[in-house]
Amino acid sequence: VADLIWLGRYAAHPANHRALQALAGLQRPTRLDQPMAANIRELTALRVQLDACIEALAAEIDEEQLDQPLAYRNTRGIEARKNFFALLIHLFNHQTHHRGQATTLLSQAGVDVGVTDLLAIIADEPAP
Repeated sequence: VADLIWLGRYAAHPANHRALQALAGLQRPTRLDQPMAANIRELTALRVQLDACIEALAAEIDEEQLDQPLAYRNTRGIEARKNFFALLIHLFNHQTHHRGQATTLLSQAGVDVGVTDLLAIIADEPAP
């Protein structure tokens, strides 16, 4: 839900990023507790679609676009105007925060979630 909300806000960027046109046919959530899928299969398909949209957006953004402000309204209708780069960082930080929460809950339930340290996941670069 949060990704859909933020990507929808990013669509108002003056650069009119083509990657965000993929959102056109998707339901726009109006609240954070709004269900976006009827089952895990639908949720997985939506996640795959949103991840592809985020990757395409990241590839499309030019550096000068990052310093532009983005005006939007939050879910309570309050207007805001913030730096686009900071709002992009928020999207990724927000995902990390909730993945950490989910990992903690699974670990507390006795589930081995494997290695979650980003440093262990990042591939080694060949020596120069």
